[in-house]
Amino acid sequence: MNIALMIIDVQKGMFTTNPSIYKGDTLLENIKRAMEYAKKKEIPIIFVQHNGPEGSPLEKETAGWNIHESISPEEGSIIIEKNTPDSFYQTDLQQRLSNLNIDHLIITGIQTEACVDTICRIGCSKDYKVTLLTDAHSTFDKTEISAAQIISHHNEVLRWFAEAVSTEEWLLQ
Repeated sequence: MNIALMIIDVQKGMFTTNPSIYKGDTLLENIKRAMEYAKKKEIPIIFVQHNGPEGSPLEKETAGWNIHESISPEEGSIIIEKNTPDSFYQTDLQQRLSNLNIDHLIITGIQTEACVDTICRIGCSKDYKVTLLTDAHSTFDKTEISAAQIISHHNEVLRWFAEAVSTEEWLLQ
């Protein structure tokens, strides 16, 4: 298996909203641990960066659009820009993965119920093996449901499309 670590929309603007991203410090720490492991194992790291509309926290070319400084891409890193929750739609992600002979995606990032959910499902339908790091994705509290409930629900539901393991379990594989 040729693996890539995917980091979805972990951009500065996601940490400046009110309410703020659920357990943001823990999210960043787990992603950093996954990145260190990937670098040690020479696993490609692919950053996905959402281009939000004008005035949004992720508006392109604003401070909030930049990838969070604690996990900044190194020179030459693969960065995919997208305009929808689907990291494959109208991007060159599929071609980049093909060029690297990637067949297994390790998924981390923001937002659980949107972009993280979508890449798990679409990745599965495109015949990738998908692994979701259950403690390395997050979202925001909603009026009717808490972020913790959304994350828990998606960790369960996405088992139909991905192997769901904690960061620690993945690091020990």
